[in-house]
Amino acid sequence: MRMCLQGFLLITAILSVTRPAVCSDMEGRDSIRITPDLTNGAPCVFAVTLHDNAWAVTGKWQGHPVAFFSGANRRMWFAVAGVDVEVAPGNYPLAIEADLKDGTHVALHQDVAVGEAPYEKVPLSVPDRFVEPDAAAMKKIAADKIVKDRAFANTASKPQWTGDFLPPLNRAPQSDSFGNQRLFNGKLASVHRGLDYHAKPGTPVAAINSGRVVLAKPLYYEGGCVVVDHGLGLMSVYMHLLKIEVKVGSRVRRGQVIALSGATGRATGPHLHLGVRWERNYLDPAKLFLIKMPKAEYER
Repeated sequence: MRMCLQGFLLITAILSVTRPAVCSDMEGRDSIRITPDLTNGAPCVFAVTLHDNAWAVTGKWQGHPVAFFSGANRRMWFAVAGVDVEVAPGNYPLAIEADLKDGTHVALHQDVAVGEAPYEKVPLSVPDRFVEPDAAAMKKIAADKIVKDRAFANTASKPQWTGDFLPPLNRAPQSDSFGNQRLFNGKLASVHRGLDYHAKPGTPVAAINSGRVVLAKPLYYEGGCVVVDHGLGLMSVYMHLLKIEVKVGSRVRRGQVIALSGATGRATGPHLHLGVRWERNYLDPAKLFLIKMPKAEYER
């Protein structure tokens, strides 16, 4: 009897070891990770992990398309995105779809919390022509908008950046923070959608990352202006430049000098204005500099 019982237990143990593990639900092994925590005006990275390799991953966030690129393998996908400075705090749906190599389709959904960042009101004094432009100036402003819209629509379908984003000036102190409400001559004119740096006229300005120049010319408000496309809708904007050192279509490297700073356009004095733009949203450059950028598959 004892031998029969021992034989039964031995057979049970063998079966429990050799029996294949039951796979969990496939969707349960697909996940979304968002870093860092979001506030209005902040950039972020969406990271998607899938249970199998994918041919393509796309997304929708705040009414904008989200373009993903693959990481070390085609199970890991990343996208750089963000929240406009004027978006109200709350929960916003993120929708992601993936076409897997086995022909199946995965749909992921997640509500993303957006907190509120503290922004200040900053009074500034500028010439009246920049607060209440005349008819000739309004014509120039309208023409500038067409030029800018064309440039902003011209983005690469793959990441153009190399490594993390870096500040455009060495050791230059910041003079005006992103998101501040700017009162020009006592009138609320705009929200400051960039980061200002103290810089003497003629100070070399470096590209914050690699990319392609899509705009390089003087504009009414921006003065001397350069826009660099970093791919997937992410762009950097450099304003109030004294001299532009690059041309439209030029490829630039991270850290390459692209211009000299100045005080052109609607400026209260010599400084560099740096903007970061993603899908018509302006994001805080200082927060972008803190993000560890994921590497695309072809960079490895």
